[in-house]
Amino acid sequence: MRQVTVTRNTLETQITVTLNLDGSGQSRFDTGVPFFEHMLDQVARHGLFDLDIVAKGDLHIDAHHTVEDVGIAVGQAFAKAVGDKKGIRRYGHSYVPLDEALSRVVVDLSGRPGLEYHCDYTRAVIGQFDVDLFGEFFRGFVNHAAVTLHIDNLRGKNAHHQAETIFKALGRALRMACEFDDRMAGITPSTKGTLVG
Repeated sequence: MRQVTVTRNTLETQITVTLNLDGSGQSRFDTGVPFFEHMLDQVARHGLFDLDIVAKGDLHIDAHHTVEDVGIAVGQAFAKAVGDKKGIRRYGHSYVPLDEALSRVVVDLSGRPGLEYHCDYTRAVIGQFDVDLFGEFFRGFVNHAAVTLHIDNLRGKNAHHQAETIFKALGRALRMACEFDDRMAGITPSTKGTLVG
């Protein structure tokens, strides 16, 4: 089973992430940031990942360090869980609509961190959550998971819908990329022969 636990402690946050890539979409969160947890739940459910995150951060300042550091820890867990990547599809993509909103997420488990993130949210705050922090989460994730991630919100008028389509599509794209391909059994899906760093 591709299941790992990662702990990350700094002066600003203390975080433990348990991730099972071959789960059933079960999740448990204790971060103190409710809307962020709602989005993480979309990744777990649509990725069919089991995801458990406990984070204690300096929320008396704001949620920035907690959200960013959760991204880092989830990225570390993802990189460790996916392993040497032999036999996986490597690439994943998903389009997800929610009423008027539509987002596309494309991922490459390339071993090279890269982020293209494009969403003009229709408001700056959703349920007391500053939408700027999503970018911090995605940057933390890609830098430590070593993946290339393209996120495009193609349309949307409701900021909650915009965010939710992005996170649902992220879960589905990661699920596709992590899946084993019978025709690639034992093969690293790269002409270089490696997808590590």
